[in-house]
Amino acid sequence: MNATSPKLRGVNLGSWLLLEKWMVPSLFEGLEATDETTFCAELGPAAAERLRGHWNRWVTREDFAWLAERGLNAVRIPYGHWIFGPDYPWHRAYGEHRHPFVEGGIDVLDRAMDWAQEFGLRVMLDLHAAPGCQNGFDNGGIMGVCEWHTQPEYLEHALSVLERIAERYRNHPALHAIECLNEPRWDVPTDYLKSFYLAAYERIRRHCPAERVAVVFHDGFRSFREYVGFMQAPEYRNVIFDLHRYQCFDRRDIDSDIFAHMAKAGGEWRDEADAINAELGLPAVCGEWSLGLDLRVVSLWAEGPFNHALEHMDEFQQHVANRGYAASQLLAFEKYLGWFFWSYKTETTPAWCFRDCVERGWLPSDFR
Repeated sequence: MNATSPKLRGVNLGSWLLLEKWMVPSLFEGLEATDETTFCAELGPAAAERLRGHWNRWVTREDFAWLAERGLNAVRIPYGHWIFGPDYPWHRAYGEHRHPFVEGGIDVLDRAMDWAQEFGLRVMLDLHAAPGCQNGFDNGGIMGVCEWHTQPEYLEHALSVLERIAERYRNHPALHAIECLNEPRWDVPTDYLKSFYLAAYERIRRHCPAERVAVVFHDGFRSFREYVGFMQAPEYRNVIFDLHRYQCFDRRDIDSDIFAHMAKAGGEWRDEADAINAELGLPAVCGEWSLGLDLRVVSLWAEGPFNHALEHMDEFQQHVANRGYAASQLLAFEKYLGWFFWSYKTETTPAWCFRDCVERGWLPSDFR
């Protein structure tokens, strides 16, 4: 098995082993917390029971079965740098708790790997939050902080977690790929990022041979052309380039109507895929995308105004618009080695919930 066959069609199992408040608002009720770090720091010892209950409920064996029944063949599983327990460097956001994070996530991940194997799903394991936070987003573990690239011990811990993940699952039949780091921010220097990716590749390859496991790196919100010539064969093998594509964060996108959204997906993003396939020398995946167009529902930080393309449509028009936007994105991302919808499940935001999108008819009911 290698990274190039067959096409990966999958979902992210978001807000499971790494919380995002907008996806599971019920878990944060009554708390000031904005992310998993402050959730654990604020609750202290009480965090364990609440979070372990969430781990057991949010994604189950039945969910893996449901995905497989619909012809999906892959899942991307985000996790935090604390997955193995308390050996991570301290950060001031932890307050007086030296090790605030709840332990036991690795057992949940073990179970997920076995479920994936049972139902024939391939797994991309994704280091989604690095020590010190690599992007300042809630999904990086500490909202408003981006310091991962400023301390050697943060870098080293991230590398050691990747190596331990590689060592633990090296022989697991479900392991398809290991992603070095999710969404390092645009102002993390490109040279720093590249040297981290090269070091991560080396750590992962100590345990996972190229013929079995792909190594994935994210574009860091910069042009793919900054990576032309990077991590090429024969020295580097089975490497995948990851990009994430959304149309709800940038003001120009927010002000677009649905026709412009579909044109961007079916035009600009199609052309981008053709260019990447022609120039980069690496297979690529769109590791995150959604039908989300309304910034208000995902953002703990945005100022607004919260206009969006569907706000003045009736229910039928919204339904057709969602189907059209879904189809134009899918057709673009099918040009790649594969794609992963963000996310499998949310509590209150159907356009970001794969299961809702399928059940409402916005996405196909069969992906074979």
